[in-house]
Amino acid sequence: MNRKDAFFNHITEGNTNKGDFITLGSAMLDGETVKNAFVNVPLKTMNRHGLIAGATGTGKTKTLQVLAENLSNKGIPVLLMDIKGDLSGLAQPSPGHPKIDERHNLIGLPFEAKAFPVEILTLSEQDGVRLRATVSEFGPVLLSRILDLSEVQSGIVAVIFKYCDDNKLPLLDLKDFKKILQFATQEGKKEFEEAYGRISTSSTGAILRKVVELEQQGADLFFGETSFEVDDLLRVDKDGRGYINIIRLTDIQDRPKLFSTFMLSLLAEIYSTFPEQGDSDRPELIMFIDEAHLIFNEASKALLNQIESIVKLIRSKGVGLYFVTQNPTDVPEAVLSQLGLKVQHALRAFTAKDRKAIKLTAQNYPDTDYYETAEILTALGTGEALVSALNEKGRPTPLAATMMRAPMSRMDILTDTELKSLLSDSKLVKKYNETIDRESAYELLNKKIKIAEAAEAKEKAKEEREALKKSESKSRTTTRRRSSTMNPVVKVLTSATFIRSVFGILNKVMKK
Repeated sequence: MNRKDAFFNHITEGNTNKGDFITLGSAMLDGETVKNAFVNVPLKTMNRHGLIAGATGTGKTKTLQVLAENLSNKGIPVLLMDIKGDLSGLAQPSPGHPKIDERHNLIGLPFEAKAFPVEILTLSEQDGVRLRATVSEFGPVLLSRILDLSEVQSGIVAVIFKYCDDNKLPLLDLKDFKKILQFATQEGKKEFEEAYGRISTSSTGAILRKVVELEQQGADLFFGETSFEVDDLLRVDKDGRGYINIIRLTDIQDRPKLFSTFMLSLLAEIYSTFPEQGDSDRPELIMFIDEAHLIFNEASKALLNQIESIVKLIRSKGVGLYFVTQNPTDVPEAVLSQLGLKVQHALRAFTAKDRKAIKLTAQNYPDTDYYETAEILTALGTGEALVSALNEKGRPTPLAATMMRAPMSRMDILTDTELKSLLSDSKLVKKYNETIDRESAYELLNKKIKIAEAAEAKEKAKEEREALKKSESKSRTTTRRRSSTMNPVVKVLTSATFIRSVFGILNKVMKK
């Protein structure tokens, strides 16, 4: 048996799957595509998370697109983070191209142009289904971690939430949270101290500054109602295909705090609401996090620990997380070690640091007799990648340099007209895009303050009236005394001369 036949058997035997699977492309040997040496990923292990990495322009986004399309075809919903704004084309079929036909002939797969059910979501003022969550839904622990608070400050946040629960004050948006922070050390200071102990003004001031920082990145648009229900990510169309939910994030690349806040809240909500699935034959939802470094580079240690915990635990809920980034080192090792599927596009070695990073990356892949992994990482062309997955028994499949299949949908964005048409047909736009600002902590506390101020003013007015009455009574007494003193008749009658005269006359009369 020659080397090529041995390689073919090595790949196909290692990629044989009894259950359902996705075909990414065909394996390559010595720079040539081996036709029909398909590289498959079983659906059963796609909730084990994954990584798509590679230098700019090597085909990461197209790989993401291929995976999303094929998952949708299998009836599995997908959530995509569209940082660059080039994924909306999934809603339209590919126009085709001779190079696509050539690529698929080499792979041994027929090419089919197809559009997919797409829902456009947004965190900002861009067009799309508005994603929101309330402050109450975050809870004190998650909110404290997002704000990167100290232990003392986190304790104050916990007290704030307890007070709001005890007094039925809904915390819906950031203005509610800011108002209760101010109330705790001003108008409601005495009430808080009696029930929960003293709250430091300097601590609430520090928390308030963190909230303002979050607001400046656009979080005031995210916090509020109507809250997005994560079950709406699990929809399928009338043909049984899973919806591809695309979150437009082109305008928040310079607001990583908002991005990481949203991601953490979404993962926490999914983990708390999705039922345990265990080892099922297919995932419930697959999430692709593009430009993953935006989460990890700006995350605090507490936030990273939270993300790492969720990554480890969320698999049991049937959810797979796929990080898309330029270099695997953008993802923390604790997360990287949890990943089952790795699709590594070409890396570029322009510096000594780059070469060192490539050697480290090569060590993350299974050993193989057919490749020098570190060398092939720099020799891969556009649309080619090293692939290592897990088979149905959880063992790594043979490492394969792979000619990736082309997307079936358009590899470009939707036009404005196409986007408007898509949104006009959306049921979720009608459900979530109405802004609701119902009575919550902000309004209720303002009412409470006004009532207290009115009562205080009434009491003050009463005291002033009583003081005025006392003053008037005293004044009348003083006036009477003064007028008596000033009356000339009284003055004469009470004078010493008059009295002596009267007593003198009386004495004379008595002597007679």
